[in-house]
Amino acid sequence: MDPPGTLAGGPGHEGDEDYAKSLSNRQVRMIAIGGAIGVGLFLGAGGKLAQAGPGLILSYAICGVAAFFVMRALGELVLHRPTAGSFVSYAREFIGPWAGFASGWLYWLNWAMTGVAETTAVGIYVHRWLPGVPQWIVALAALVVLLTVNLLSVRLFGELEFWFSVIKVLAIVTFLVVGLGLVLTAAGVGHEHAGPANLTSHGGFMPRGLPVVLMSLQAVVYAYSGIEMVGIAAGETQNPRRVMPRAINGVIWRIGIFYVGSVILLAMVLPWTAYSAGESPFVTVFSRLGVPGAGDIMNAVVLTAALSSCNSGLYATGRILRSLSRRGEAPEFAGRMNHRHVPYGGILFTAIVLTLGVGLNYAVPKMAFDIATSASALGVVAVWGTLVWCQLRLRAAAQRGEVARPSFRMPGAPVTNWLTLAFLAVVVGLMPFADEANQIAFWCLPAVVAVLFAGWRVVRRRLTPATGPVPPTPAGPPRSPRS
Repeated sequence: MDPPGTLAGGPGHEGDEDYAKSLSNRQVRMIAIGGAIGVGLFLGAGGKLAQAGPGLILSYAICGVAAFFVMRALGELVLHRPTAGSFVSYAREFIGPWAGFASGWLYWLNWAMTGVAETTAVGIYVHRWLPGVPQWIVALAALVVLLTVNLLSVRLFGELEFWFSVIKVLAIVTFLVVGLGLVLTAAGVGHEHAGPANLTSHGGFMPRGLPVVLMSLQAVVYAYSGIEMVGIAAGETQNPRRVMPRAINGVIWRIGIFYVGSVILLAMVLPWTAYSAGESPFVTVFSRLGVPGAGDIMNAVVLTAALSSCNSGLYATGRILRSLSRRGEAPEFAGRMNHRHVPYGGILFTAIVLTLGVGLNYAVPKMAFDIATSASALGVVAVWGTLVWCQLRLRAAAQRGEVARPSFRMPGAPVTNWLTLAFLAVVVGLMPFADEANQIAFWCLPAVVAVLFAGWRVVRRRLTPATGPVPPTPAGPPRSPRS
């Protein structure tokens, strides 16, 4: 292994030549889909419907538009240069070394907190069947199983994630078909009847007002987190320039159907008052249908979704931490890779931190999920903002003739860039006015910034001679011989 601070293959390669190109077209496309369907929808939508009412549909639609532009920005960057370092590498190239350091660690924070949320969700789902088993024990068991899978091989991860994603997609499609049928026939669901009337009954479309709907934006952004993981998979993908545009476009239209479509149907199948934070809204619907075992089957499916997201988080953070470690920006151990081409150091580093989440489940099991998702949202906003900003700089460099701009581009740039960045700023600005979990996450932000600032100062001083001094942030992106 190269010592920290050196990059085999030259700047920007992030050591991609050390990875086995084990992920097939089939696996990458399902990883892209799986990253866009997680516990934020399967569990989080229930609590937010109970808070905001049918107006939650607006939050999902608005965030979906922002996610569309983020994914197209990512697509343009990936076609410019596919790399397992993803946005960390792009931030380093188009903004400056400090941006790569900060965005990498913020993304790690995002997935570390996501892992806490997912393992918490696993405990909540299993509680339906084993109410006597403490939530923290289930969370710990899930973490051990997924850690083992990630350490064995990339191909095994890809295959497991493929089938996780198949199950999630089949479950969503099943709900969409069943839900649409219930609405069209005004069928009885428990003591209620499905239909568009549920969108405005029980207090109206926004029963608690527009401010409460806006306060749900943070949770919805978290629900969309993971869609950017397909960019990380580019470094271990066969023929990324052919596969990636299709995978990214697939994520975009599935967001509209799976997320927005599901929330619309949830709000029409049952009144918003029927949902709660302690149960998946999909389990609520199928349980009330009275079909024997339907609720348990859906509970097993949403359990799969939680395991899938945590599985993806371990995969993503292992690659990002290795990218940081190879430049001396993370502990040397985090950059280690085994003979199976698995960056086991970064995966273990994240897993160790996730055990702290097990402690959170032990201490405050009822708040663990909300605290983790709120903290994770800060990382999501940082990553999305980084991708949009890097695409701006790529576009500017192309206009100056410094790089060749890919044909797969972000539509409406640069106007859409600024609108997306403004939206992300609004999401963060609303957090201190939301619930207690959001407030806790927001007031941790200054501490996170301070730690990143101090960490970057230490890294600058400790850079090895092989790396050389870190140059100041350039006024524009450096010239690149690659398109």
